[in-house]
Amino acid sequence: MSQRINYIQQCPDLFKKYSDFNNAIKAGSLEPAIHILVTTRASQMNGCAFCLDMHVKEARIQGERDLRMHHIAIWRESQLFSERERAALAWTEVLTKIPEDGVSDEIFDTVRAQFNEKELSELTFSIMAINGWNRVNVAFRTPPGSADKAFGLDKAGLS
Repeated sequence: MSQRINYIQQCPDLFKKYSDFNNAIKAGSLEPAIHILVTTRASQMNGCAFCLDMHVKEARIQGERDLRMHHIAIWRESQLFSERERAALAWTEVLTKIPEDGVSDEIFDTVRAQFNEKELSELTFSIMAINGWNRVNVAFRTPPGSADKAFGLDKAGLS
């Protein structure tokens, strides 16, 4: 399957602004492990091969354990995640596939117990960002690994 169009070449200014937004989120107060879990889980749910490939490689570079990465899809059954990480994963899932009746008070209260207001806002922006990236890369079939050199992901040793 080949890439349909190169959206980066077509809209470099928009790509730059969205990248800046994404970088601002990463520079916030949330720990890098939360970002990895969020980006990986949303990418799994959205079937985004490019982003899933990217975030697994980022996780490796950041020193994340392989088994935890394998367990993201089964986080509810796994003992490898803290309550805070579980809350982030639950929030990721509900905001990635928003139920018809919206976000329940139960889910909100569970997540709110783990994150202060600023952190919860940052977490929400992080989920918004990855869902946007997923959509553009799924729409245009960006090939997994095609930007490894540009993003320094070749250092992960996972080609």
